[in-house]
Amino acid sequence: MNIKTIFFTALLLLGLIGCKDNKPIPDLSSLNLVRGNLLLCGDGQFGELKFSLSCSYETRENFDLAVALLHSFQYAEAEKAFVKVIDTDPNCPMAYWGVAMSIYHAAWFPPTEKDLIKGSNVLAVAKQLSMDEKQRAYINAIDAFYTNWKTVDHKTRAKRFEMEMEKIYLKYPADIEAAIFYTLALYSTRDRVGKEYTNERKAGKILETIFAENPNHPGIAHYIIHNYDNPVLAHKGLETARRYAKIAPSSSHAQHMPSHIFTRLGIWKESIQSNLLSAESSRCYTQAAALTGAYFEELHATDYLVYAYLQKGDNVNAEKQYNKIKELKTFYPANITAAIYPVAAIPARLALENGNWEQAANLELTEIDLDWELFPWQKAIHHFARAFGAAQLKDFNAVEKEINILKKLRQNLIAQNDPSKNIQIKQVEIQIKTVRAWSNFRKGERKKGLLLMKEAVIIERNTSKHPITPGDVLPAIELFGDMLLESGNNEKALMAYQENLKRHPYRLNGLYSAAIAAQELGDKEKAMQYFKQLIELTKESNSNRPEIETAKKYIHQS
Repeated sequence: MNIKTIFFTALLLLGLIGCKDNKPIPDLSSLNLVRGNLLLCGDGQFGELKFSLSCSYETRENFDLAVALLHSFQYAEAEKAFVKVIDTDPNCPMAYWGVAMSIYHAAWFPPTEKDLIKGSNVLAVAKQLSMDEKQRAYINAIDAFYTNWKTVDHKTRAKRFEMEMEKIYLKYPADIEAAIFYTLALYSTRDRVGKEYTNERKAGKILETIFAENPNHPGIAHYIIHNYDNPVLAHKGLETARRYAKIAPSSSHAQHMPSHIFTRLGIWKESIQSNLLSAESSRCYTQAAALTGAYFEELHATDYLVYAYLQKGDNVNAEKQYNKIKELKTFYPANITAAIYPVAAIPARLALENGNWEQAANLELTEIDLDWELFPWQKAIHHFARAFGAAQLKDFNAVEKEINILKKLRQNLIAQNDPSKNIQIKQVEIQIKTVRAWSNFRKGERKKGLLLMKEAVIIERNTSKHPITPGDVLPAIELFGDMLLESGNNEKALMAYQENLKRHPYRLNGLYSAAIAAQELGDKEKAMQYFKQLIELTKESNSNRPEIETAKKYIHQS
């Protein structure tokens, strides 16, 4: 190559570089992007992935970290990481995609109006940038969710996102991230009430096929757990549950999520360990972020901790964990369902699981820096506990007062006209029927009580568990068994308890009640079986539960 050729080649390269460097920088002033140091507790491990659509080599590390954070629902930090990419390369369209994804919260609650405005504005900038066909497909997919948000409901827009992600998944079969985000979209549009689990089965199958070759990918493990978080499919997620926390040990959510599977299967020891780590990681984040209130993951983990300790008969540790959060009044993010739910559910569980009807009937709603009227479903749990306790105490005036409150709360949920709240509406309906049933039963109207309780069970059988709760504060089928047992119908009572244990394995009250029903029937073998399971369940607990003494006495005398 002669000197003249070298000279002109150099000029051409300089010109190309100049063209790249002189791309107009988009106006970001109105986007309200979140910036700041990433608050990553632990050693900063969030799993391994390589997303081929990042824009330049110098942004690759931040981009992949941002996607990993996104997959573990560390949304605030994910946005900051994507913004770091924008600040380095403001012409990178996928960084704007990441911001829009970070405020969508596909598996959680719908975005606020403020988030929808922000997401729309962010994507408006992204759509003006140069990009290849595949990047354009990703941008269009999330844009399908934000488009016309003022006039099109959340469910329809979520379905549009799912359909667009399916197109990418089918067109680019080698793109692992396309498959993973498609399964997230499937989960977001699942039937939240029914029990066919169509979307969950489809998503789980896709994820299982790519997990073996991507064993340290946080999104694959995380979404398998979410999709299998139900009594029918939970057994398929156990191996994954035991791996996820090790894949992303720095994520409080990753520490917690395995307990969803452990809870479904009644593996209480592992659930406790999982949530102790999650709660501690959450407190680390609260401190690092200098939050004025608690990070919601701490309360969410504590709810699962209390539930697990109660199933082991360990009231001491259940109370100990509750005491760590009972004085909290402010939460981050504000208004998040997973933070408010435990505030109402935990004290209700502590009273009801122990059959402390006086305590239940006199529960006081914890004061928080939010209006409880904005959370009718959570508030209903509190009033259900009060009503159920009052029914057992035969304070029927108090029962009627609480039922009227429950009815109003249910109407408030219906008035929101939000399909994602359908499961909450069903659960409040179950609560109303349950309280009415026991009120009638305690009045001596046993036939009417049994009929109403059976109606509550039918609704429960056809209603999925809400994803944020470890379980209903008291399962309707278990309470139906109690009513049958007290009526002397021991055979049907045992059948109800057995059905309950299939859906709620190794529940302390479920095992004890099944043992008593078998004992009343004269079935010593089954009574011995359930009592032994109860003793094994509680052997590591320094428990004063009378059910344990009854079990030990029966075994000793047999």
